[in-house]
Amino acid sequence: MGPRGTSGNRLLEQRAGRGLLVIALALIVAITVADVGIGTSVHLGPLLVIAPTLTASFAGPRLTALVGALAQAALVIISIFHGGLTTTNHVAQLVALAVLSALVVFITYVRERRARELSRVRSVAETAQRILLRPPPRRIGPLRVAWLYLAAEDETQIGGDLLAVARADHPCTRVLIGDVRGHGLASIGEASVVMGAFREGAHRYDSLPELVTAVEESVCRNLEEVADTAHDPGEHFITAVMIDIHDQGPQADMLNCGHPPPLLIRGGQVTVLNSRWPSPPLGLCSLCVRDDRTDRFTVESGDMLLLYTDGVIEARSPTGAFYPLAERVASLAASSPDALLHRLHRDLLEHTGEQLTDDAAFLIIERTPSHHLHGPHLMSHADGSPRPQPADRHHLAG
Repeated sequence: MGPRGTSGNRLLEQRAGRGLLVIALALIVAITVADVGIGTSVHLGPLLVIAPTLTASFAGPRLTALVGALAQAALVIISIFHGGLTTTNHVAQLVALAVLSALVVFITYVRERRARELSRVRSVAETAQRILLRPPPRRIGPLRVAWLYLAAEDETQIGGDLLAVARADHPCTRVLIGDVRGHGLASIGEASVVMGAFREGAHRYDSLPELVTAVEESVCRNLEEVADTAHDPGEHFITAVMIDIHDQGPQADMLNCGHPPPLLIRGGQVTVLNSRWPSPPLGLCSLCVRDDRTDRFTVESGDMLLLYTDGVIEARSPTGAFYPLAERVASLAASSPDALLHRLHRDLLEHTGEQLTDDAAFLIIERTPSHHLHGPHLMSHADGSPRPQPADRHHLAG
């Protein structure tokens, strides 16, 4: 949300708060006048506790305490008119109102302190996200970029998903998206190792297999130091996809390390870029042998490439259904990465009821100059599984 939206929300909150404060004060006056006017047959004084309780819903402990004090003063006035302050009934009412008002003020204080702590946590998370993720530029080389990060933990804005876009020394843009096993703050250390190695090697190595090997070596050297083995003693690894998109011509190369396949949106069709030679996830080190053959495909002018993490396709609806990403992309008309990202974000939250159980990330890249796309439709086999178009099949060969 932009600054204007934030300022507008604050202004609305201030107006609503002033309106509720007026209501609370009006209640004190109305209850006092009514109780004095009715006489001793009905006791309305205990209702004065409504005023500090209502104030606590929008104000801090100081204003709540002030309204509570005003309510206590109003009850003293009522007691003076109905037999004095020394009667047992009035003493009990005064003590009860004081105790309840103090309890409301204490709860308000705890809530405000919790809100400050939460604000600090979010501020740290936002800073860590800017440092670690370094939001990709909206334009890089011949490409237009849009991205979205959704953290599963409400109090953080960063977790185990990672994405990056960098320029190589030769005319090429290198793209990374990955997912650390687990989610939340515990996985940030592992994500930082991969991101640092990718950024360092993106301009140093000529070929994509060399870059992946360098990242793998860095992960194997540092994973034990940064992994949270105390709370998560299981295996630690990172799935990832790295792609080279060349400036000259439509050629692109992909090396998939156990990650969900990207989607290519072209001319109203969606192609699932399954790898013919998938590699194991990063971090398994000597436990496996890596296949360094890459998958080659084309990204033509106007094409959009959608990369994502498994938190997207494993997101469940309230009934337990997984999010059908390819089918949803095929049903969405989008003329730009930003438009597609906005619709996917809204659609994913509607599917899950705004309850994500895992971190999720989108990265959408379009080769410019772009042209408006019609609503894409998914091409699939007879059994319903996605397949590339006949014109694209040869692009998936290495």
